[in-house]
Amino acid sequence: MRQAADLAVEFLAGLAERPVGRPIHPDELRATLGGELPDDGEPPEKVLAHLATDADPGLVATAGPRYFGFVIGGSLPVTVATEWLAAAWDQNAGNYPASPAGSVVEEVAGAWLASLFGLPATASVGFVTGGTMANFTGLAAARHAVLRAVGHDVGFRACSTRRASRWWWARRPTPRSSSPCGCAGAAIVCAQAGNVNTGAFDPLREIAAATAKRDAWLHVDGAFGLWAAASSALRHHVDGIEGAQSWATDAHKWLNVPYDCGVVFVADAAAHRAAMTVTASYLVRGAGEAYTPYDHVPESSRRARGLSVYTALRSLGRNGVAELVDRCCAMARRMAERLDSAPGVTIPNDIVLNQMQVRFAAAGDDDAEADRRTAEVIAAVQRDGTCWAGGTTWRGRHAMRISVSNWSTTEEDIDLSADAILRCAASAGVQV
Repeated sequence: MRQAADLAVEFLAGLAERPVGRPIHPDELRATLGGELPDDGEPPEKVLAHLATDADPGLVATAGPRYFGFVIGGSLPVTVATEWLAAAWDQNAGNYPASPAGSVVEEVAGAWLASLFGLPATASVGFVTGGTMANFTGLAAARHAVLRAVGHDVGFRACSTRRASRWWWARRPTPRSSSPCGCAGAAIVCAQAGNVNTGAFDPLREIAAATAKRDAWLHVDGAFGLWAAASSALRHHVDGIEGAQSWATDAHKWLNVPYDCGVVFVADAAAHRAAMTVTASYLVRGAGEAYTPYDHVPESSRRARGLSVYTALRSLGRNGVAELVDRCCAMARRMAERLDSAPGVTIPNDIVLNQMQVRFAAAGDDDAEADRRTAEVIAAVQRDGTCWAGGTTWRGRHAMRISVSNWSTTEEDIDLSADAILRCAASAGVQV
């Protein structure tokens, strides 16, 4: 364990200086990491040393200050330390009896997040792997509630017998309705808080009002954009957020906790539990009103994800979270200003949050040629290794996509990255 800690500290100490990510063929990694499983084991110290050396060429500095791909935050030092401790504790945070501390920490951290986002204090919460499962869980609760409202009983049930455990979907049919789809008007509406390409927000208050008139369920995907609620300068983007019935976000994006940690909130706690909970004779519940994680997530065996959220929030405080969000947005604006000043570079979107797109063109390029040149610049930037940015297609046009989500990104990192991007663009024939 001390060896692993030393290796980890050494990696983190050099994170800001290492190439952010350079293309590597999987065969190169297979040559050192692969092969036949040996008959005899090796000493643990030797195994760790080999892993650290052989995996290193394939490690991307996603936790570093100049990684701008996808929407990936780094890891606050306190959360890395928390994960080390959590691994040593090795808690199964599926239910209260297996980890009373894990359950209560998730209950507390969930309440803190709801307060930070301006969500109802009575909303139930679940910690899942990421935004995908957070949306899945919220929509499962929505499905249960809207179909129940029109007479259908649709739920996920678990049955444990002496011989086997079986899962099935239960459905109680009702008389045919006058609705063409047979659903008596039941509807689930999904809105977005923070578009992945532009950072833009749907008009949440108007959507919430429209769904309320029709007794529909509004689910908000706020994988990263929900964190705007923590900032007084950005909170207007999520105006009306409290009018939804479920919300999803990722703590490993803007709270900068290690992978993986998505969070789901549901206003109708009963629907949330009914859609997710499992029952079996051997699953002993906690005493009293103990928070039971598997009532709120599609997992029974799970790690204590809420521990890192708890320590991140406790170390930052409400003001620290707001400062982190505001700073990343300021860094995105700085990047946009640096790049947009070059004649052959355009920024197609308004910088409303921390997301931006960049297109590159030489004199006389049409849209198709600009697409090809943009792809060429993206590939050159990834080979260069100063920073990492990916590509996207937005409204039929190819663009570089930059997301600033890391707690450690500084103005110097932005300037170094902008210089590298412009240098690569110049090599591709773009006037900079």
